[in-house]
Amino acid sequence: MKITHYGHSCILLTIGSTRILLDPFITGNPLATEVDVNALRCDYIFLSHAHGDHVGDVETVMAHNPEATIVGIAEVSGYYGHKGFKAHPMNIGGWWNFDFGRVKMVHAVHSSSFPDGSYGGTAVGYVFDTAEGVVYFAGDTAVHMDMQLIPMTCPPLDLAILPLGSNFTMDYHDALLASDFVRCKRVLGCHYDTFGYIVIDQSEAIAAFEAKGKDLELLPIGGSLEV
Repeated sequence: MKITHYGHSCILLTIGSTRILLDPFITGNPLATEVDVNALRCDYIFLSHAHGDHVGDVETVMAHNPEATIVGIAEVSGYYGHKGFKAHPMNIGGWWNFDFGRVKMVHAVHSSSFPDGSYGGTAVGYVFDTAEGVVYFAGDTAVHMDMQLIPMTCPPLDLAILPLGSNFTMDYHDALLASDFVRCKRVLGCHYDTFGYIVIDQSEAIAAFEAKGKDLELLPIGGSLEV
């Protein structure tokens, strides 16, 4: 599995020939000006919640990928389904078998509403269980005790994608605790440095993980890693 970071929480998972885009927010990100949102190709868009910095480019991406499926909690998928997009609803605790593998929607602790004020349900995360690896995408969340259910109900994780910018989500100290809860030593950080509220000291965060024998990867925009 190839994982590409497009800034903030926008991640592309490439599993075989299937491309899964997470939380597309590019044009509103001043750090991602070199990413051409119109050139992104995907088969699925998975959304963690409805805030503008996670759904900002959904409709632009769908305009260039009209056969793609939007996956989200029922209120989010319904919002886009009513706009005429192909959408798959899920809810917390449920698994679904997709053509690339199975996915579980899991709990996140965060608010959720669309930029137009529409109700966005509750925030969620996802566990992607595929033949090429098992990845947890936490979305926007505080650290919470339900994370301990993930290793009890899912296969062992190869990678956890965790927010660590603080203010709106957990900071890197809490992300380190979250990595304990989900029993994963390899972490990809997201939701940091995009704007003033969430700027972090990257070297300090990496050192904190190293001190606990864990690997924190903070990819440059457009950078990728393999699972």
